[in-house]
Amino acid sequence: MSSNALYTDLSGYYDLMCSDINYQQQSASIHRLHQFLGNNGKQHLDLACGTGPHVRHFIDLGYQCSGLDINQPMLDMAMRRCPEAQFNLQDMTAFYLEERVDLITCFLYSIHYSACIERLKSCIASVHSALNDGGLFCFNTVDKHRIDNTASVKHFAEFDGSHFAFESGWHYSGQGEKQSLKLSIAKSSLPFTEVSASPLPASDMKDLGSLEAGLHAAGLQDVGLQELHSIEQWQDQHAMVATSFTELQELLAPYFEVHVFEHDYERIVPWDLASGNALFVCVKI
Repeated sequence: MSSNALYTDLSGYYDLMCSDINYQQQSASIHRLHQFLGNNGKQHLDLACGTGPHVRHFIDLGYQCSGLDINQPMLDMAMRRCPEAQFNLQDMTAFYLEERVDLITCFLYSIHYSACIERLKSCIASVHSALNDGGLFCFNTVDKHRIDNTASVKHFAEFDGSHFAFESGWHYSGQGEKQSLKLSIAKSSLPFTEVSASPLPASDMKDLGSLEAGLHAAGLQDVGLQELHSIEQWQDQHAMVATSFTELQELLAPYFEVHVFEHDYERIVPWDLASGNALFVCVKI
C-alpha cells in the first residue's frame, strides 16, 4: 500500500480514526500563542489539513483560513466542512501562496511527512516565504532519540453499526534520517475489548487452533468462525523524516526565532528538555 493509499481508501473514516483528538483545544492553544508571540493577524493556513477539523475551529475564532493537502478525497470533505475556506491540492514541502498569511499550522505530527531532511528544509523555506513579517509557524514534533519502538496508542470507536480499533506507533532504527509511523485499523461487526493487544491477526493463522487463539488475543473471543468474514483490516507504514529537537532548531534558526514548549494544549509551559514530543512555535525573522 502506498504512503497515501490508506488515507485515500479510508478517507470516510479519517475523522473516526482521530475521534480522540480535541481539535478545539489544540486550535485555541495555538490562537493564544499567536496572540502572545505572533503578529496577531487573521490570515491562516493549515498544512496537511486533512478533512479540515482544525480549519473549522480557526474560522470560528475569526480567522480567514486556507488549507492544503496531497489527498483530494480529504480536501473534498474539508470543503464540505468549511465552505468559507480555500483549499488547495499541494505538497507542503514545496507550496506557493499568491498572498502571504499570518499564521501557519501543521498539526498531528504531520511535519514528519516531509520524508527526508532535504524535503523538510524545503518545507521550512516554503513556510517562511508564505508568512507575513512577524508571522507564526506552529507544529508538533517527536525527537527521534526519544522514540520508544514498543509504545503505541490505541483507541476504539463505533460508527454506523460497525466497531473499529485504531492503533499507531513510531519506530526509529537508531540511525539515519528516516523513522516510520505504523498504522493499523480493524473493523468488525462486533465490539473489540479494551484489553486487546492488536486487531485480529488473521493473516498469520494456519489452523483452527491458531484461529481461535487469534480471536481471543484480539478480544473477539465471542466471534464465531462463521462471522470471521465480517472483520476487515488495514495496515500501513509511512516513511517519515527523523530529527532530534537540536537538529530541527538548527534547520529553523536561519528563518525563525524558535520557541519550544511542552506538548500540552491546556497550558503554555516551556519544554522540560526531557519530553520526547514538543510544540515548536516559530516567529518569522
